[in-house]
Amino acid sequence: MIQSATNIKRPDKEQLKVVNRKVNQLNIPDSPLPRVVIIGAGFGGINLVKKLKNKPFQVVLINKTNYHLFQPLMYQVATAGLEASSIAFPVRGIFAHKKDFYFRLAEVQEVNSEENYVETNIGNLNYDYLVIGTGSKANYFGNDNFRTHAKGMKTLYQAIGLRNFGLKGLEDTLLLKDSKEKQVALNIVIAGGGPTGVELAGALAEFKKKIFPKDYPELSPDLMSIHLIEGAPRLLSAMSNKASESTLKHLKKMGVKVKLNTLVKDYDGTKVTLADDSVLYSKYFIWSAGVQGNAPCGLPEEGLVRGNRIKVNDFNLMFGSDNIFAIGDVAQIATDRDRPKGHPMLAQVAIQQGQLLAENLQRIENKQKPQAFKYWDKGSMATIGKNKAVVDIGNIHLTGFVAWLIWIFVHLAFLMGFRNKVIVFFNWIYNYITFDRATRILLKRQ
Repeated sequence: MIQSATNIKRPDKEQLKVVNRKVNQLNIPDSPLPRVVIIGAGFGGINLVKKLKNKPFQVVLINKTNYHLFQPLMYQVATAGLEASSIAFPVRGIFAHKKDFYFRLAEVQEVNSEENYVETNIGNLNYDYLVIGTGSKANYFGNDNFRTHAKGMKTLYQAIGLRNFGLKGLEDTLLLKDSKEKQVALNIVIAGGGPTGVELAGALAEFKKKIFPKDYPELSPDLMSIHLIEGAPRLLSAMSNKASESTLKHLKKMGVKVKLNTLVKDYDGTKVTLADDSVLYSKYFIWSAGVQGNAPCGLPEEGLVRGNRIKVNDFNLMFGSDNIFAIGDVAQIATDRDRPKGHPMLAQVAIQQGQLLAENLQRIENKQKPQAFKYWDKGSMATIGKNKAVVDIGNIHLTGFVAWLIWIFVHLAFLMGFRNKVIVFFNWIYNYITFDRATRILLKRQ
C-alpha cells in the first residue's frame, strides 16, 4: 500500500549506524546531516543538486560519466553539426563551490533497499534518502538483432560512433564500382518518427543537399536515400496534428522517404524487413523507435511497472519504500489519473520533479507535509532543418521560421555552461551562413 505524505520519513540513524560503517566504501566523510544519494547526472539529478544548495543535507551524486549530457542536441553530434564537448559539461564544474557535495564516478550495480545502501563498481555507499534519476535506455522490444546490428543514439559514444560510421561509409563507397552497391551503402533507414528520428532525418537530408556534393564530387547525391519508418499513423504523435502535418510536408520536400503505419520487423545487418515483408537494403540502420526506463537492479517488484520504470506516488516516492525516490524518465507517477501511462519522457518533467523533490526533502526533514507534483507543460518542439521547426505551447501551434527561432533560443537557454552556449551559438551561425559542418572528422580507433 502506498504511503501517505505524513508517513514519509528517513530511517533512524541509530538503527543504521552499524550498517553504515560497513558500506561507506566511497570515501565519503561521515556527517550529522542526512545523506542524499542521487544516481544519475541528467536533468533531474542536476537540478535536484542545485536546489539542495545551502540546505542541511550531505549530497552525493553518482554517475557513470563525469559530465552532464544535453541529449536534445546529440543528433547534431551524430551528423557532424556540433563537436561532442559542446553538449557535455563536467559535473565538478557545475558544483565546484558547493558545500557538503561529493561526486563519485561509478556505475550503480544494485540497490539494497532493505539495508539502505547502493552497490557500485568501486564500492558500496549507504544513504538516508536515495534518488534515482537514471533516465531511459533503448527499447528493442525483445529483438536481439536490433540490439546487435542497429545504430543507437542514447549516449555520447553512440553519437560519435554514428558520425564515424557514416563518414567511413562515405569513404568506402568511393571504392565501389557497381551503382547498386553504392545505393545500398548510402541507403539510410531510421526507425521511429518521434523528435529524435525527425530531427535526425532532417539533419541528414541537409547534409545530403549541402555537404555531400562538395565533399564527395565523385558520387551523385541521388545515390543517397533517407527512409523514416514510423509505426503510428503520423509523425510526432505526442504533438499536435498541425505539427505532424507540417513535419511530414517539410521532410518529404527535403527528399526524406517517409513510411507511416509501418513497423520494422527485423534487421540482420544489411536487410531491413518491414511488417508487410517488404525489404530495404541498408548498412546504416538507426534505431530511435522506443525507449524504456533505466531502473537499477535490486528494487522490489512492487516498485516497478511496465517499461522498466519505477512506480512512484505524487511525491515521487517509490511504492513500497519510505526513502527511495525516482525522478525523470525512469519514474512513472501511478497516482495521476490524467496520465495513466506516466508523464512524457521530456527534460522539463525531470527538471520540475528534481526541483520539487529538493523542497520536499526539506519539508520531510522539518516534519512538514510534502507538496504533490503537478507538471507544468511548457510545450513541445522539434526542428526539421534550417528555418523549419514545429512548436506546441498550449493551444498555440507554430511552424516555420518563428518556431525555428524559438527552438534555437530555448535549447541555448537550457544548455549547461556559458562556454558551451557560445560555441553552439557560433556553430549554428557558421552553419547557417556557410551551409557547412565543421566537425566532419573521422576518428578511428588505433
